[in-house]
Amino acid sequence: MRWLSISGCRAVAFGIGGSILGAISTLAQINESSSLPEIEFSQLSQRDPNPLGEKALAIHPEQWKHAETEHFIYHFVHGYVATPVSVEAEFHYRVIAKELERAQPAGDIKSHIYIFERPEEWQEFQAFGKLEPWSGGIHSAGSLFVQRNPAYKFSNNLLGHEIVHLVLHRFYTDGIPCWLDEGFAQFISKDARASYERARGYAAKPHSEAIPSQDLIPLSILTATTHPPSDRVRIFYDESERLVRFLAATDKPNFLSLLDALARHQPLETVLPRLYSGRFPNIAALEEKFREYASKDFGTSLQQVNN
Repeated sequence: MRWLSISGCRAVAFGIGGSILGAISTLAQINESSSLPEIEFSQLSQRDPNPLGEKALAIHPEQWKHAETEHFIYHFVHGYVATPVSVEAEFHYRVIAKELERAQPAGDIKSHIYIFERPEEWQEFQAFGKLEPWSGGIHSAGSLFVQRNPAYKFSNNLLGHEIVHLVLHRFYTDGIPCWLDEGFAQFISKDARASYERARGYAAKPHSEAIPSQDLIPLSILTATTHPPSDRVRIFYDESERLVRFLAATDKPNFLSLLDALARHQPLETVLPRLYSGRFPNIAALEEKFREYASKDFGTSLQQVNN
C-alpha cells in the first residue's frame, strides 16, 4: 500500500475498546524521551531476506544505525526519529494481536523497518525499488520502507496503517484479499491512533469516512479488486474500511472467522452466508444493508462540521 492522505469525518460506534488497555499499559513502559538503544548490524538477531532491504542499506551505507525491540528491527539514521516509530510499532502490534485474538505465530520472525529521512535519499530508493514517485512508504514482503523527514510533525494514522500490514503479513503469510487488507489496516490504525494519542494526553477520537451512495463501488467489484483502482483510490480505501468496520460491528467473532477463511482463499460468496446466516444470506443482502451504513450521515451538518 502506498501512503495516502486520508481525512476522517465521523466516529462510528465500534472501537477496539478493552483490547487497547494492554497496549496503553505497554506504552507507559516505553517512553519516547528515552532513546532507542543502538546495536551493531552484526549483532541483530535476524537478517532481512527481502532484497529491497539490501538496496536500502546500500544508499549511503555509512549512515545507517540499527536497533530492535520485541517484534521489530529498525534501520535508521537518527535515534530521535526512530524512537517514536518504535513506540508506535510495538503499540500497534499489541493492539492488532489482541484484536485478532491470536498469540504470536510459532517461529515468528521480526519485521524490518527502514526509515529514510532526506527526500533525495528516499527518491534514490524509489528509483531502486521502481516505486511510484508520489509514494511515501511501502510494505513489501514483510518489510516496511518509510520516509520520516524530521522537519515535519507526523500526527496521522499512516505509519499505523503500514504497521497493520506488517503484522497481518506475519499472521496471514499467504495473504488476504486487497479490500480486507486495506480496510482492516485503516480500521485498526484509525482507532489505535486515537487511543495512542489519548494515552499521550491528547484529545482524540477515531473517524470513519462516510461515502455518498452514488460513489460507492459495487461489492462484487470491490471484493474482487486485487489493487486499489487508480481512478478511485480514496473511495476504495474509505469503502473498504467501512465494510470491515460494518462486518466487525455486526458480529466480531464471525468477522474473525471470516478473516481466517478468506486467508485460506475460500470464496466470500460461500463463507459469508455460512458465518453470517440469518443476516446476510448472499452478497446482495450484505450490499443492501452496507450501502445504508456506508453513506450514513453523508452531507449532514454533522459531517460538514467535522470536515
